[in-house]
Amino acid sequence: MTNLSHAARAGILLVALAVGACSATRTQQAPGEVIDDSLLTAKVKAALIEDPVTKANDINVETYRGVVQLGGFVDSADQKSQAATVAKSVTGVREVRNDLRVSSPQATTGQVIDDTVITSTVKAKLVEDSTTKAHQVNVESQKGVVQLTGFVDDAAARSRATQLAQSVDGVRDVRNDLEIRQSP
Repeated sequence: MTNLSHAARAGILLVALAVGACSATRTQQAPGEVIDDSLLTAKVKAALIEDPVTKANDINVETYRGVVQLGGFVDSADQKSQAATVAKSVTGVREVRNDLRVSSPQATTGQVIDDTVITSTVKAKLVEDSTTKAHQVNVESQKGVVQLTGFVDDAAARSRATQLAQSVDGVRDVRNDLEIRQSP
């Protein structure tokens, strides 16, 4: 009976550990949630591509626990509004955070090149820093204005991303639209 009791306890412990390993913490998602959010991101991106008003290539889409964040630069307020409407229409989207920025008239070739260098430099600094998780941060630049979007674990990572972006030569302003992950 003692052997059976130990075997039963060991089995219960293994099940408990397996369940615990698959559960979500405050800032981490369970495997199913990651898949659901990836699927929602893909569905929203596909809907934006199909929409004739939005320029899907200029819009970053991030999803965390059903909350969709739109980031990047668009040409008009109509495009910004339409992108939010399209995202909200996707089944499974709980909320849309529309952090799209309406850009000013077309940039010159030199400005585009400068913005590409700024974006690359900011991304490199985010990768080098241990506080920020660069793979969770989208960086867009336009005329020296840097926009940071995505979901981070805490306020320290959000603040550090701003500091790093501001330290890059040529950056005129930083719009930090990073969202701090919240528990459900």
